[in-house]
Amino acid sequence: MTDHTPYIADPPRRVPSAEELRARIPGWGSDLDPADRPSVPKLSREAGAATGVHWDLPTQQPGAEGRERSVEHAHVTPVFGTAQPLQGVAGAVRRVAYARFSEGRLAHWLLLVLGDRIDVATHRVSDALRGRPDRVVRETGVRAEVTGHPVASRVRSSRRDWRHGLLDPVVANWGWLAAVGGAVLVVRRIARVRRGR
Repeated sequence: MTDHTPYIADPPRRVPSAEELRARIPGWGSDLDPADRPSVPKLSREAGAATGVHWDLPTQQPGAEGRERSVEHAHVTPVFGTAQPLQGVAGAVRRVAYARFSEGRLAHWLLLVLGDRIDVATHRVSDALRGRPDRVVRETGVRAEVTGHPVASRVRSSRRDWRHGLLDPVVANWGWLAAVGGAVLVVRRIARVRRGR
């Protein structure tokens, strides 16, 4: 029986020396000496001038005033995106998330998710008003769920996400469900008013 058997409760742990490792493994420790490391000149502060860098902190991109940033940070990052500016109700919700709550707070992320959902609902309504409504059945995969063995593909597998499959249609289509529910309430109210006459 050797002294390196894995079946004893507390096997002895002997750390080999650098010389033993170098003798046993070809090339081991080749980067220990900074003179042998090609990355050392690039990483050294003195060699920074050779790369052409002439700043300690990059110049701030214009338009940083009023930009949303986490409360943990003193200022906006030197470069930031401007392709999707915050606007409307969704933008107001996102601004509250950045202005009031730290990234470590659940409220910060829930408000960002809420802003995203409001943005999606707003775009769906505006697209429908422009005559280009979403194709709900095709785009949400409802047809594939019906024809693709939805129960068997989840229950007879080792997938862990099958439990929230029942909620996925609600999460993806809550805007449409709310719109249909609102339309039903309006129709019922009108019907009641007409019956009351």
